[in-house]
This record gives sequence, structure tokens and C-alpha cells, in this order.
Amino acid sequence: MTDLDFFLFPCLKDNYGCLVHDPKSGQTVSIDAPEAAPILAALNEKGWTLSHVFITHHHADHTAGIGALKAETGCKVVGPTAEAQRIEGLDKTVAEGDALSFAGHDVVVLDTPGHTLGHISYWFKDAATAFVGDTLFAMGCGRVFEGTNPMMWQSLQKLKQLPAETTLYCGHEYTLANAAFALTIEPNNQVLQDRALEVKRLREAGQPTVPTTLAIEIETNPFLRETSTDIRKQLAMTYASDVDVFSEIRERKNKA
Repeated sequence: MTDLDFFLFPCLKDNYGCLVHDPKSGQTVSIDAPEAAPILAALNEKGWTLSHVFITHHHADHTAGIGALKAETGCKVVGPTAEAQRIEGLDKTVAEGDALSFAGHDVVVLDTPGHTLGHISYWFKDAATAFVGDTLFAMGCGRVFEGTNPMMWQSLQKLKQLPAETTLYCGHEYTLANAAFALTIEPNNQVLQDRALEVKRLREAGQPTVPTTLAIEIETNPFLRETSTDIRKQLAMTYASDVDVFSEIRERKNKA
């Protein structure tokens, strides 16, 4: 484990920003750049100096703050190689297999396409923490805008292989709606029922439901539970392939 510090804060309507700070070097990375003002305010609140921005994908609600942050702080911006032509201000591009480090900490880059074709996730392995953007949400997953359902399923399977204790930061506060939908897919899951109540209490108290952990998601997220006997019975897909069950759940969520 490491002594990295993490600071989560809201941006835009329902986005999250997150700062990762290394106290030894003083370096700080912002995961995505939804808008500059809340990020600069968070830096000021913590007394941290921005050195890097790690971008997960090209959508404006994850990149709009890049220009202002670079102008204000001189930070270096890292983003997905496959989307380099769609993101202004990148200083370095990375894809799965490329070496990336932050303040001496190795960061594993994972290609997780589906929401967009070049979406990547960042796994701070020694901190047991992953930033998954809009690929995986608490009790949900991203809409498949550019890829295919099988592509998104493969990306989620990749994330599912991370250690169960991995802390997961996602890009949005969608958990309350995701919980309500998850209960339509697996209504008899007691762990899910309990988690849905916990999420309701957190939101009523104005608290975030992010981060989550992979262990919690494996127990409660229908998009990671396509092998569940109860889900398959609920969908009348007992003998369907895993990817077909996932696709059916994703299509139902699209219409929810």
C-alpha cells in the first residue's frame, strides 16, 4: 500500500473530480477535467499544486477544464492514444501496455472501450485503487455510445479481474437510479437490497456513494453478475451466453 491521498469532489451536474496527491513529492494529479473551477478550488482547499491530469475519454464533461488548468498550473496532461485527435491539450498519450508513473508510483493503463472506442482506466496498483471513468459505475455501467455491448462486456470482465479489495472511483453520481434498476433485475438479492438502502441514506444526507469497491460491485452490480442463476431466471435466459445476458441487461437499462 502507499501513502497517496485521495480527494473527491463534485463537478458540473453529477460528475466527480478526484485529486490524487503524493505527500513526499508534492505532486498532484487530477483524474479527468470536467471543469476547471472546482478542481482549482479543491487544490486551494487542500494546499496542493497540480502537476498532472489523467484523462479517461474524450467526452466534454471529462475534458472541458484541460485548457484552463494548463494555463493556470502548467500541468502535464495524459490521455488515451486512441482518442488523441479528439482531445486538445494532451502532452502524452497512453494505451494498455504503456508505462506510466505518477510520483514514482507505477500506474497500470487498461483499455476499457465501449462507452467510447478509446476509453482507458487507470489502476494505481500499489494503492489498490482504480479510476474507471464512465466504464463502470456503482451498481451500473456506462452507456455504449461508440462501441458494442460485447466490447463493453469484455472491458467489465477485465475490471472484474482486479483484486476484490480494489477501490473504484467512477465519473458520475448515478448510484441511486442504478440501485433502483438493479433491483428490477435481481429483486431477491439481499446484499443488493441492503446496499440500495445504504445508498438512499447517503444521498439523503448529501453524501457521495463513490468510491465503491470491486467486492461490493461483484455482489450488487447486475452488469458484473451475468452468471447469476437468479438473474438468468428473472430474464428468462437460463441457458444464454454470458455476453447475451449482459446485453439484455444493458438494453433494459437503456429503456429504464
